[in-house]
Amino acid sequence: MAGPCTRRVADIRVILSTQLPSAANNQPPAMSTHLGLDLGTSNCAIAIATGTAPPETLPVTQILSANGIGEKELLPSAIYLPAPDEISSDSPRLPWQESPPAMFTGSFARDRGELQPDRLVVSAKSWLCHPHVDRRGPILPWASTSVEQKLSPLDVSRDLLLHLLSSLQSSHAGINLQNAVLTVPASFDEAARGLTLEAANSAGLSDVILLEEPQAAFYAWLENQGSDWRKQVQSGDLLLVCDVGGGTADFSLIAVTGKSGTLSLERVAVGEHLLLGGDNMDLALAHDVSESLSSSGTAPLDEWQFLALIQAIRSAKESLLSDPSLNDVPIAIPSRSRRLVATTLSTTLTREQVDRIALDGFFPLVEPDEMPLHRRAGGLRESGLPYAPDPAISKHLARFLFRAKANILSSPQLLEAIGADKLSDPSSLLIPDAVLFNGGVFNASPFRHRVLGQLGRWAGRTVRELEGARPDHAVALGAAVYARLRATGHGVRIKSGTARSYYIGMESSAMAVPGRRPATKALCVAPQGMEEGTTHMIAGQEFLLYTGEPSEFRFFQSEVRAGDFVGQILPDTSDLEESAKLQVEIPSPSGHNSGEEVPVHLESTITELGNLELHLAHAPTGERWKLAFNVRLQ
Repeated sequence: MAGPCTRRVADIRVILSTQLPSAANNQPPAMSTHLGLDLGTSNCAIAIATGTAPPETLPVTQILSANGIGEKELLPSAIYLPAPDEISSDSPRLPWQESPPAMFTGSFARDRGELQPDRLVVSAKSWLCHPHVDRRGPILPWASTSVEQKLSPLDVSRDLLLHLLSSLQSSHAGINLQNAVLTVPASFDEAARGLTLEAANSAGLSDVILLEEPQAAFYAWLENQGSDWRKQVQSGDLLLVCDVGGGTADFSLIAVTGKSGTLSLERVAVGEHLLLGGDNMDLALAHDVSESLSSSGTAPLDEWQFLALIQAIRSAKESLLSDPSLNDVPIAIPSRSRRLVATTLSTTLTREQVDRIALDGFFPLVEPDEMPLHRRAGGLRESGLPYAPDPAISKHLARFLFRAKANILSSPQLLEAIGADKLSDPSSLLIPDAVLFNGGVFNASPFRHRVLGQLGRWAGRTVRELEGARPDHAVALGAAVYARLRATGHGVRIKSGTARSYYIGMESSAMAVPGRRPATKALCVAPQGMEEGTTHMIAGQEFLLYTGEPSEFRFFQSEVRAGDFVGQILPDTSDLEESAKLQVEIPSPSGHNSGEEVPVHLESTITELGNLELHLAHAPTGERWKLAFNVRLQ
C-alpha cells in the first residue's frame, strides 16, 4: 500500500496498513511529577504525584461569579454558551486568556446555566458513550433552540481537559504532560475509550494512558493505606468497588490471591454503564417537595423555580445525611417576580423524605433474583440520553453479581483465582467479602450501610467495608499513583487486561439457500484478561480473505465469556454484542486479481498502549495487513 488508510466507523478509529508507526515507548518522564486526570460526568479533578511523596489534588482556577475568579478542588463538568450580549469587555477572564472567553467552564457555567438551562452543556461524558448519536457532531446543548453554534461531546471533553491543563500549567509551568493517566468508567466500550483518547490528544496530552475509574479508586486506597492494606484483606478475598457519583454507577470486582505469602490483585469483572446516581436522587426529592407544595395550595413552580429547588434540595439532603440529629432542613425557593421585593417560597426537606425516596427508592432491600427493568413500557421514547429505566441501584448490583458469577464459571483460570468455595454458595450471585466505596453518594454513611446490609442479607454473612476511602478525590489521586507506578515500576499493580472478550465475524462456509444468508460465526481474537504487550497466533487455522474490492468486517464483544480462547469459533453471534462494522478495501497481494479470495493466517496483539491489532498474513507473498482499534483498558 502507498500509505495508511484511516476510516471512522461507529466512532472507532480503524487503521488498515502494511506499515504503521510502532507504539510509543513507556519511558518515565524527565520530571518526577506524575499526572492523573479525572474527567468526570459531574466534576473533573487533577492530581500529581511528585517523587515518592503522597499524591495531592491541585486546585483548579475557574470563574466563580460574574465578577470573580478563584480556585476550587473540583471543576464542574459544565460549559455555558452565552448569548452575544452576555459578554462585555470587562467580563472576567482566566490568567491564560487574552480576551473575554466565548464560553464559560466550571462553577460559574453551572450556576449561570441554572438560570438559562438551554445554554448549559452537562453530562458530555454520558453523551460520549451514547452509541445512537453523532458524538463528533454539534448536538450539545441537547434539544436547545437558543444556541446557534453547538458543541460535540468530543469538543466538550477536549475543552474540559484543556481547562484542567491550562490551570495546571499556569501554576506549574513546564510540567511534563507525557504519560499522563486519564480515567474512564470501567464500563466504557472501545468506542467511548477511543473518543476519550482522541479528546486527550486534541488537548495536548501525548502517550496518555486510560485507567478504569474503580481501579483508580483502589490505587488511591492502596496508597493511602501504605503497607497496612494487607491488614484489611487476605488471600481469597473478593473485593467490590462500588462507585456511585452524580450521574453514573459503576461496579468492579477485584480478587486477592496469594502465593508464598505475597498478595496479588486481579480485576475479574466489570459492570455495565449505568446513567444513574446522585443527580437522580435530587430530582426525585425535588418532585416530591414540589408535589407537596401543590397539594397545599401553592401555585405550580415554574421551570426556573424548579431548577432552584433542585439545587436547594442537594444541599439540604447532604445536611440531613451528615447530621443524624436533624429531622428537617428549611428550603427557600426564590421567584423571579417583577416586584421591587421578590417573593420567596418556604418549605422543608424532611428526614422521612430522604429515607423514603433517596434511600429506600434507590437502595431498596431486594431479593437476589430481583433484576432491574431493561426498558419502560412505552413504545416511543423521547430522544436523549439512555438513562437507566430502573432507579433501584440494588437491582443493578444484583445483576452485576449474577453476571460476574456466570462469567467466572466460564473460565478455569478465573475459577482458580477466585476459589471454588466462593462459587459453591447456593445463591445465584457472587458475593464479595469487602467493599470499597467511591463517588460522592457514599460520603453519606446511610448509603454505605444499606449496601453492606443488602450484601450481607444476600450472603447470610457480614460483608465489611474497606476503611480509609476518599470518595470525592480518589479517582484523580489514584490516576496519579498509577502514572508513577508505570514510570517507576514501584508499587502494587492490579492485573487486569481487557475487560471483555473480542471477536471478529466470519461468514460460514455453507451451501447457498434461496432467501437465506449464511450464518455469521464469531472468531475469538482477544479473550477477556488479555494483557498489553501480548500476542496470540491462531495456529493451525487458515481463513479466506476477500481482497481488491470493498468488504465488511464486523466486530463483537462479550462481558460474560471469560473462558473463550483465541481461535475459538462460536457457531453464531446470538450471545454477543456487536460493537462495530467496518467497510474497507484490502488490496490484492502481488500476482492476484481483484476480487480474489486469498488464504491468510491471523495473529492478534494487545499493544502496550491498549490497541487490539489483527494481523492478516498471506504466506505465499509474505504480505501482511493490519486492522487496529482501541480497546484500551489498563
